[in-house]
Amino acid sequence: MKIIDLRSDTVTQPTDEMRLAMFQAEVGDDVFQDDPTLNKLEEIGAKMFGKDAAVFVPSGTFSNQLAIFTHTKHGDEVLVDQNAHIVIHESGASSIIAGVQLFTLESNKGIWDLEKLKRSIKTKSAFTAGTTLICIENAYNGKVLPLDYMKQVYEIAQSRNIPVHLDGARIFNAATHLNCDVRDISQYADSVSVCLSKGLAAPVGTLLIGKKAFIDIAREKRKLMGGGMRQAGFLGAAGIIALQKMSKRLHIDHDNAQYLASKIETIAGFKVDYAERDINIVFFDTEDERKYDLESFLLSKGVKILPYEHPFRFVTHHNIDKKDIDYVIELMREFFS
Repeated sequence: MKIIDLRSDTVTQPTDEMRLAMFQAEVGDDVFQDDPTLNKLEEIGAKMFGKDAAVFVPSGTFSNQLAIFTHTKHGDEVLVDQNAHIVIHESGASSIIAGVQLFTLESNKGIWDLEKLKRSIKTKSAFTAGTTLICIENAYNGKVLPLDYMKQVYEIAQSRNIPVHLDGARIFNAATHLNCDVRDISQYADSVSVCLSKGLAAPVGTLLIGKKAFIDIAREKRKLMGGGMRQAGFLGAAGIIALQKMSKRLHIDHDNAQYLASKIETIAGFKVDYAERDINIVFFDTEDERKYDLESFLLSKGVKILPYEHPFRFVTHHNIDKKDIDYVIELMREFFS
């Protein structure tokens, strides 16, 4: 029986093309920068995002934390959204690895009040930690931040000589929604974290992308953090296909998410949050108290979802098609009837 997994787009399986490329990959020692396949991946990524250089790391959390570690020094303050992945889902790593203080700023689904942002930037003094980095996220959950907003944030940061790090775990989804090139987004950040395994079907890996001087330091600190890998070109081979091919099919996932959203609303009492309905993620809810038991019911039928956490979150991806969605909707209709 096929397992239908709607928990995240991190659950995608490598394509047959990826598996073959991994098998055939030419490899070397990446700590010595001798791995030709990984070098090629990093060159492709840097060029694609309009930056000088890139470094391959094991995960998105690793990439974000390496960026913070490289941009800042011990005791600095980093300004970040209160619900950002860096704050909520990265195990408090910023205080442990970089030794920085996170100042969290409330937003309207990723959009800050820019006057409040200006007031929140601090100058180092005997009493305050200085703000030395601003982190933003695009896409932000299921919401895509507009380019003009990103430009304004970047200009504010530049006026205070503060770099901007972009958590672009789903930046290709954001570009797909905006119908633009990813470099149109990355131009408003000094460093970018780009996940290869989130929706792009690579088995492992994220690229941290930025200026050469920044990446040179990040490469040294990657080793310090235990991220120096040897024959990692096997992973890089899948990453190349993720960037060059899988990034161009994300509109299918977006269409399937919209199809899923429309079907969910045919079930009595269910409402979709269209304020975060830009990419391949569908947030929805119901007042029916049976919702707390839906996860176990669906699992018994071969469908994996996250436990209910107000609201539900279903994610479409390469391994989900409309037939799968129809099957899930019929199961939900049966459960709530």
